[in-house]
Amino acid sequence: MTVTTVSAQELFRAAYENRYTWDKDFPGYTADITYKYDDKTFTGKIVVNPNLKGEVIGIEDEEAKQAINSQIWEIAVHRVRRTFEQTHGENIFNYGTTDKDGAVEILIAGKTAGDKYKVRNNIVSLVHRHIHGVVVTINTFSVQDTGEGYLSHSYDSVYHDPKTGEQKGGKSLFEDSWEKVGNYFILCRRAISTEVEGGTSTQEFVFSNIQLMG
Repeated sequence: MTVTTVSAQELFRAAYENRYTWDKDFPGYTADITYKYDDKTFTGKIVVNPNLKGEVIGIEDEEAKQAINSQIWEIAVHRVRRTFEQTHGENIFNYGTTDKDGAVEILIAGKTAGDKYKVRNNIVSLVHRHIHGVVVTINTFSVQDTGEGYLSHSYDSVYHDPKTGEQKGGKSLFEDSWEKVGNYFILCRRAISTEVEGGTSTQEFVFSNIQLMG
């Protein structure tokens, strides 16, 4: 597939449909969780139900619990299988510039005007979206090919004020590892390194003893 022979929408659709997602039969899973935040460590269990709602068990610290819950939600929401039409049916796609590495910019008009993406090698390598009053920009550097679609392995994210362009908080660098359990790929480790004043803050979420439910 070459850029010259397909529309911007077709190029983006192919990359969108190349993402790895869980099917409608996803049974949910349980796992042990070890959460490390700078020099603190917390251990407990998590449950992700078939409806993709998560629960943290055995951790009393509210901040730690909230951090783990936030990651469970992030993991699940990106694995939900939605058709291209459901997600992007009201958008209009136009070509932007092409980077030296071959990444093709896709500019959005229509419902989410102002958003943009980049597609390279049938992978969405940049996401620049207005979400909940902020602009989030995510660059994907490497992926894991599951044979059923790709999963991001290393990527960064940064938030900006949509009106002033001012950066909100530090840039975060992520590294994800996935494990196949039964018929499904499940996140087994996520490391996050975030720029903070005077240095770097690190978080690590390790999910072990992953077992599908049902």
